[in-house]
Amino acid sequence: MTDRVVLAYSGGLDTSVAIGWIGEATGAEVVAVAVDVGQGGEDLEVIRQRALDCGAVEAYVADARDEFAAEYCMPALAANGLYQDAYPLVSGISRPVIVKHLVRAARQFGATTVAHGCTGKGNDQVRFEVSITSLAPDLKCLAPVRDLALTREKAIAYAEKHNLPIETTKHNPFSIDQNVWGRAIETGFLEDIWNAPTKDVYNYTDDPTFPPVADEVVITFDKGVPVALDGEKVSPLQAIQEMNRRAGAQGVGRIDIVEDRLVGIKSREVYEAPGAMALIAAHRELENVTLEREQARFKRGVEQRWSELVYDGQWFSPLKKNLDTFIADTQQYVSGDIRIVLHGGRATVTGRRSEQSLYDFNLATYDEGDSFDQASAVGFIDIYGLTSKLAAARDVKFGNGVDLGTGEL
Repeated sequence: MTDRVVLAYSGGLDTSVAIGWIGEATGAEVVAVAVDVGQGGEDLEVIRQRALDCGAVEAYVADARDEFAAEYCMPALAANGLYQDAYPLVSGISRPVIVKHLVRAARQFGATTVAHGCTGKGNDQVRFEVSITSLAPDLKCLAPVRDLALTREKAIAYAEKHNLPIETTKHNPFSIDQNVWGRAIETGFLEDIWNAPTKDVYNYTDDPTFPPVADEVVITFDKGVPVALDGEKVSPLQAIQEMNRRAGAQGVGRIDIVEDRLVGIKSREVYEAPGAMALIAAHRELENVTLEREQARFKRGVEQRWSELVYDGQWFSPLKKNLDTFIADTQQYVSGDIRIVLHGGRATVTGRRSEQSLYDFNLATYDEGDSFDQASAVGFIDIYGLTSKLAAARDVKFGNGVDLGTGEL
């Protein structure tokens, strides 16, 4: 029986050429799998037919937009997932759902190998392959660009020689990956980290320098998940799409950073994630209202580690699953409304309300009706500062007290 390889197929030049390239190099039949995670562009049926026309023995397409939004974007929102406190893991959270469909197709079509179009110096090769072997340890992995020396020049020559139905002359100066959670742009002149991004870099966001009238939106959350916008019920996918539209119109969510790649190099990346960044801002503020202090402090450390694991391709790892359990438990009371104003590249929270709030007006107020017992503060400060007081007294005793200087007041 002829061996089969499942290929993560985008419909572009490299993966179209990879179908025949893999066949010639390995003798295997290729099954092309295209997964829609909200990246837009061509119709999936057009992409499926192109894969067949390029030599795939089977072509499988999956609309995974709702699945991606509910099972990957929402956990990222609950974790306030930001790598290096900036990047909302646009690519990092999409790879696991794509891999899930690749492995499912490998089982369905009897393939022993899964292939992807990543290079040997990026993060995505790790995300794909670690996720594949985490779900199916018996499957082999193949990267034609990395393992079979498929360069762009060779791809163009191969496509022209075999009359493949794919555009070979148009060359986008950037490498772009996008889905409903955001858009990642790299390479080209952006590799000089002194160069500022030009207008043609952006697609999801309008120029925040000349914004339209401010847009006020009330986001309703239920256990950390946005369920309504301005009182209108929405699914997770609808919430992201609508916030992409509204926050994007105000230029919210533009990110330009030099980030630490898993493979050890620093890389300049430009991202657009209007919906993600606006939703994270709202979710964080609702947590400020509903999470207990020590719980919130600890969660911030968990969020950083969670983001690092996801960035590093460990979505299916034991530790990531453990952290998911903790994060999910923290969302029990993260319900309520956040009012946010979108304007000029900013998403600014201006109001919060929640039945599960830990904010007590009578404790917080300085006006009449104050129920906080200020007399308790004296004893609290004595006990709270006792260890520091004892340590300071020891320092003075042994000549290590703080030098107050000799200057006059």
